[in-house]
Amino acid sequence: MVKSQFGTRPLSFTSFVWKNLWRRRVRTLLTLCGIGMALGVFVGLVGFSSAFENEWLRIYSSSGTDISVIQGTFLNSSFNESVGATLLPLPAVEKATPVLFNMMDLTTDVNALAFGWKADSYELGSMQILSGRPFRDGHPEVMLGDLLAGDLKKKVGDSLVILGSPLTVCAIYHGGSGLLAAAIIMPLDQLQELSSMQAKVSNFDVRLRPVPAGESEGHYLKRAQAQIEAALPGLHAVPAAERAHNNQYVHLAHASALGTSSIALLIGIFGIANTMAMSVFERTREIGILRALGWKRSQVMILIEMEAVFLGIAGGFMGIAFGSCALRLLASLPQTASIVAPFPPPLLLAESLGVSILAGLLAGALPAWHAAQFSPVEALGHD
Repeated sequence: MVKSQFGTRPLSFTSFVWKNLWRRRVRTLLTLCGIGMALGVFVGLVGFSSAFENEWLRIYSSSGTDISVIQGTFLNSSFNESVGATLLPLPAVEKATPVLFNMMDLTTDVNALAFGWKADSYELGSMQILSGRPFRDGHPEVMLGDLLAGDLKKKVGDSLVILGSPLTVCAIYHGGSGLLAAAIIMPLDQLQELSSMQAKVSNFDVRLRPVPAGESEGHYLKRAQAQIEAALPGLHAVPAAERAHNNQYVHLAHASALGTSSIALLIGIFGIANTMAMSVFERTREIGILRALGWKRSQVMILIEMEAVFLGIAGGFMGIAFGSCALRLLASLPQTASIVAPFPPPLLLAESLGVSILAGLLAGALPAWHAAQFSPVEALGHD
C-alpha cells in the first residue's frame, strides 16, 4: 500500500497504476487508440487469411477428398494423366479424379481460378446446379460459380471467351466453398488445350475407401499415403488438410497479413514506449519520493511495466473490437461474403490478447529500466 498526492487514503498497487494513467487521460486515450488500431489490423488481416485457408480446406472437405496426389508444390505440379491407371486399382482408393488447376484472365478486370475436371468426377456431386446442366467431356463448355457469374453478368447459354477461345456457359452452380463459388469449371481436355498441357494434370484428388474396423483414421490415412507413393514413385500423396494449408496462395495471404500487422504493431509499441518514457520523465520527483520511502528498484520497474501492460491489454480489447467490426464489414460485402467469417475464431482472440500483453511488456521495458536507475537524491532534486 502507498500514499500519494491523490489523497491520504492508502492506494493499492493496481489503483496506483490506474491513477497514474488517468491523470494523463488524453495521452492515455491517444495511446490506446494507436495500439487498438494496430491490434485491429492484426485481428482483421489474420482473421481474413485464416478464413481464406479454411475455404481451401472446404474445397476438399465438401467433396470428400482425403488425399491429393502431386509432383511438386501447389502451383508447380504437372505429370501425366496416365498415372490414374495405376492409382485407381490400389486397395485403399475408392475414387480418383484428375485435376488441372490454373488462374485465368476472363476479362481485363476479372480473373478467376479455373478447374479442369472429368465429366464423371466425384467432385461434381458436391455442386448445386442453380441453372443449366453439367459440362460434357470434349465440348467447349464451362460452368460458372454463382459469384463469378454475377461479376461477369453471364447466364446459361452465353459465350465466354478465354485466351481467344469461345466457350458456352452450360451451368451456373453454387459450390461447397466460397472459392469455388468464384471459380470456373470446365472439361479437363478443354483446360489442357487452353493451357497447352495436353495429357497433363496438376494433381489427382483421391477419395479413400471407408476406414477398416479396428484401425484409426490417422493410421489408415498414413497407410494409404505409403501405398500410393510406393505405387507412384516420384509423386507425393498429401492429406487434404495439409494440401489446403501448404499452398502458395495461403502462404502469400498469411505472409501479407503478418507483415502488415507486424508493422502496425511495431508502431503501436513505439506509441506505448513514448507514452511511458514521457511519463517517467514527468514523474521523476514522484519516483524519487517512492525510492526515499523504501521502494526497491524492482518495485519501480514493476510499476512502470504494469502501466505499459495495462495500456497493451486495454488496447488489445479495443483492437479486437476494431478487427471484429472489419471482419463483419467484409462478411457483408458481396465480393468477400462467401470467404470471410463475421466473427474471429477464439484462438485468434487469445493470440491477440497475448500479443497485446507482449507489446506492453516490450514497450515498457526500457522506460521501466530507466526509472529504476534513479537514485532518491537525484530524483528529488529534479526540476
